[in-house]
Amino acid sequence: MASRLGLALVAEENASGYRLIFVDQMLQLQKCGSRMGGIYVDFVNGKVGHRFRYGGGKGQLIAKAVGLKKGAPPSVLDLTAGLGRDAFVLASLGCQMTLLERSPIVAALLQDGLERAKSESEIAEIAEVIGRMTLVEAEALEYLQGGDSQPRPEVCYLDPMYPHSKKSALPGKEMLLFRELVGEDLDATELLAKARQVATKRVVVKRPRKAAVLADAEPDFQMSGKSTRYDIYLSLSHQVRRE
Repeated sequence: MASRLGLALVAEENASGYRLIFVDQMLQLQKCGSRMGGIYVDFVNGKVGHRFRYGGGKGQLIAKAVGLKKGAPPSVLDLTAGLGRDAFVLASLGCQMTLLERSPIVAALLQDGLERAKSESEIAEIAEVIGRMTLVEAEALEYLQGGDSQPRPEVCYLDPMYPHSKKSALPGKEMLLFRELVGEDLDATELLAKARQVATKRVVVKRPRKAAVLADAEPDFQMSGKSTRYDIYLSLSHQVRRE
């Protein structure tokens, strides 16, 4: 794995920065010399597993944002997969999910979580959900520019790095990790524009509830919760059909 990711194998006592390590057969990303716990993906236990069992089904705001109704669930392209939590929620509601992740390290964590959930879970429903999730390690903008070589999703889902705010609390360990490891989503504006051309129905952008809209582009409509807001943009092809 180290060679595939272009990482060096180092002695623990001399390590600095971040390290990937298996703990109880679970791949974790840890910051060397820190007491902060490791980052890992677990779709069976913890908050993700609880949300799967008691999360509210299609009544969840994210389900409404992507347009889940009584008919067939839409195909969704998650342009910023991260640790895969939102994608898992949508897959549990029947959506066929394609997850794009540009960081090889984050993709490795996500792949490990997917494989463990599929092979270790005694809950058949979770294995079925994982079967609706396909991980692709790729730059989202390059993927969208693939043209006819890629199937067009009905929905594109974009969750760019949340903007800094001096008034907000310090970011959690996962946000700190993503800022250091992955960096800011400097191409979010281009992603939104391209996604509106590619999606056949809509583009959903996840934002903090009081944050400015992405790229000053006013959405067609919004859905807000206590801390999160979903900005929904109809695809350009969908707008043309309506007109």
